[in-house]
Amino acid sequence: MSFEKEWDLEMAMAVLENKTVDSKTWAEAVEWLLLYGPPHIQELLGQASNTATGECFPELQPTGYADDGQPIYDLQAIADSLGISKEEVAKKLAEKEIKQGVRHLFDKKETNKIH
Repeated sequence: MSFEKEWDLEMAMAVLENKTVDSKTWAEAVEWLLLYGPPHIQELLGQASNTATGECFPELQPTGYADDGQPIYDLQAIADSLGISKEEVAKKLAEKEIKQGVRHLFDKKETNKIH
């Protein structure tokens, strides 16, 4: 079963409202909502994600933006911030691409640069 079909809006929202749900399930619900939820929920969660990234990883700055406006980060910068190898970051993102059917890895030539 594809990741998109593992959840629906009602299920994902119920998980977010549950104060006792485990962190893995909560993170999967948020991930699903970011990808497949209604646009207003995607926007709210995207803003929250950007705020959390900025607060938890202030050294991590986008190097560009995808055509849809999503920030693009350098793999080495992510690896340095997380204390893991660049290869490990690339592997995890590639696994997410397969699971979600959504692209996460971009070549620098494909991004809109920050001036």
